[in-house]
Amino acid sequence: MSDLGAGFGYLIKGQRWAFGHGRWFGFGLLPALITLVLYAGALTGLGYGADDFVSWATPFADDWSSPWLGLLRNTLVVLVFVFGMFLAVITFTAVTLLVGQPFYESLSEEVDRTEGGEVPESGLPLWRELWISARDSVRILVRVALYGVLLFALGFIPVVGQTVIPVLGFCVSGYFLSEELTAVALQRRGMVLKDRLTLLRGRRMMVLGFGVPLALAFVVPFVAVFLMPGAVAGATLLARELTAPPSTDPRPASPYTLQKD
Repeated sequence: MSDLGAGFGYLIKGQRWAFGHGRWFGFGLLPALITLVLYAGALTGLGYGADDFVSWATPFADDWSSPWLGLLRNTLVVLVFVFGMFLAVITFTAVTLLVGQPFYESLSEEVDRTEGGEVPESGLPLWRELWISARDSVRILVRVALYGVLLFALGFIPVVGQTVIPVLGFCVSGYFLSEELTAVALQRRGMVLKDRLTLLRGRRMMVLGFGVPLALAFVVPFVAVFLMPGAVAGATLLARELTAPPSTDPRPASPYTLQKD
């Protein structure tokens, strides 16, 4: 449980860092604002079209009597929208990071600089970094989609589908959200996707402590935009922790202590 709290601590510390560095906070808002406009349109379209989609997908239920027809289709409409929100939480970060690659890499470097120690640089041209980010994001999204389809199917199980499955969905969202965000700092440290996933699996509870609260917050409209700069900052701090050599000091460092510039 200590890792769970530590992960949440890095999320809070990242937000404090961003709000304490106003220029970098504003710098990090721009890509998220652009992406928000795109996603707002997509989710609005989903909201209006979910009924028609469910009706088209369930022609076998056209002759069902009340209340079974309404119960089936209303449940499916809710599940379709929840599935859309689930994908939006994950893909929002991926798309925002892709749009704002130069912004967030510079922000991540500044976090490393203010925290002291080495400031890694990838040394790759921008087009190469964009290609790697896009390729890795697609690989992650494929994994997320597979989990999403499985969770969507399990959502039909009575009681469990309305209680346990949404919790699992946010855990999956939070885990892969953390992967996307820490990738900014870990790619600068020369780590490929396979190595990053291995690293995160080794501290799964810390990763969930960071990512799940963020995934929950990202569901609230506009919150994702304002949390994004701090999320990148916090993920950089988390990456520093995950890649730090073992300490000889038996006392664990508190992730809640903000180092001053």
